Amino acid sequence: MSKKIGILGGSFNPVHTGHLMLASWIAQCGVVDSVWLMLSPLNPLKTDCSMASDHHRMRMLELAVKQSDLLSVSALELELPRPSYTIDTFKELDRRYPECCFVPIVGSDNLSIFHKWRSADEILSRYGLIVYPRLGYPFPDKLPRGVVVVNAPQTDISSTKIRNCISKGWDMNFFLPPGVYKYIKEQDLYKD
Repeated sequence: MSKKIGILGGSFNPVHTGHLMLASWIAQCGVVDSVWLMLSPLNPLKTDCSMASDHHRMRMLELAVKQSDLLSVSALELELPRPSYTIDTFKELDRRYPECCFVPIVGSDNLSIFHKWRSADEILSRYGLIVYPRLGYPFPDKLPRGVVVVNAPQTDISSTKIRNCISKGWDMNFFLPPGVYKYIKEQDLYKD
């Protein structure tokens, strides 16, 4: 029987405890066997100077999941042509890991715009979709076929808030996974 892997994509700038709580919850609730956190590449159209490099964000992800048997990281999207589309990422996952089946994980904030994604119908029919609740984005009364709702706990932690606090000199040790805050300080990331 093939292993079912949930793919949680993001910029993870930086990865925080909310990301890990969500990924861990989904990995343990029975809809997948494990979750891979997939790092999204820097958007060349964005000039956000607070975005850490791909290398730093990947290193923080590796530090974050190193104590978990259910969570892994993937840099696959960094290797693919850009712009990166979910359907292309998943077809490449199928090619590289034919022994596994993959399913994207998105927040309820993405559900209302999912139909605008490239090949949205193909993603739903071929891979399905795991959706978790996001504050302020209730689920519609009727969900598309292929959508599985996971009632994961919601947190109001964001990478943006954490970056802003770090730039003010606040201690974010309890908001970040073990080793990540130390890495941020050592690399002097997210300073003004």
